[in-house]
Amino acid sequence: MNTHESQYDENLKKKRKLTSPAWEHFKRMKVGGVMKARCDHCHKHLGAESKNGTRHLLDHIVVCPMIKQRDTRQMLLKANSSSDGKCASLDTYHFNPEVSRYELGRMIVLHEYPMSIVEHEGFRRYSNSLQPLFKVPSRNTIRADILKMFEAEKQKLQRVLEGNSSRVAITTDMWTASNQKRGYMAITAHFIDESWVLQDRIMIPHDAENLGDALMECLLDWNIERKLLTLTLDNCSKNDAMVNVMLNKLDKSLLLVNGKILHMRCSYLEFDSKRGFGESFWKWC
Repeated sequence: MNTHESQYDENLKKKRKLTSPAWEHFKRMKVGGVMKARCDHCHKHLGAESKNGTRHLLDHIVVCPMIKQRDTRQMLLKANSSSDGKCASLDTYHFNPEVSRYELGRMIVLHEYPMSIVEHEGFRRYSNSLQPLFKVPSRNTIRADILKMFEAEKQKLQRVLEGNSSRVAITTDMWTASNQKRGYMAITAHFIDESWVLQDRIMIPHDAENLGDALMECLLDWNIERKLLTLTLDNCSKNDAMVNVMLNKLDKSLLLVNGKILHMRCSYLEFDSKRGFGESFWKWC
């Protein structure tokens, strides 16, 4: 490499401090009168004009054949806070994109954000400012991630219900989504755990096209049809018909008093799930 190619732009460096972690692996120099960034490991030249930014440099660090990604991660430090909230120590931080994707999906469920948030330009810019190495997933990808989380949490809750000796009381609530003009039914299970603490979990929301079949399918899916205690429903004729469907499908010998007290009527049911699906979804995390 000639002297002209290796000439550093010292004046530019003085004017603007290079703060991106990419510059730990690149040097700025003029090549043929054009500002370039040379990789310290493979010596490849990439654009280094201010308009280019540093995203392409960070992407190169990941795929550079002469450097491994873990070397980049070891540059990062994580602050451990003490009980008073102050920084107590610094440890090496290893970035794991899978953990970040999991936490992103958890955040969407917990706060009931729309899945389209991952496609918002502002959210992507914010994520990039926190960790440039994290690639924000698409809406379809985060949806698939959330469904996998749900199945994992469902299996955990099923094991809890199977090992719990108490019966399960069911409450339902129905509503119509104004933007879709579709009816839905949410099903919540209430039970007392081994520590005598009352627990409640949303099983899953269902389309209201066939309420009785949907409710029975949910009970069978969660393996709690043999542990059923009561069905608490608001007072309407549609619910009466649904209970009759359930009684015809259930084994009455497994119900209290052969199912005579299965239907618990309630003139006003303050459905607990209105505080949010996400909160109940993550209680077992």
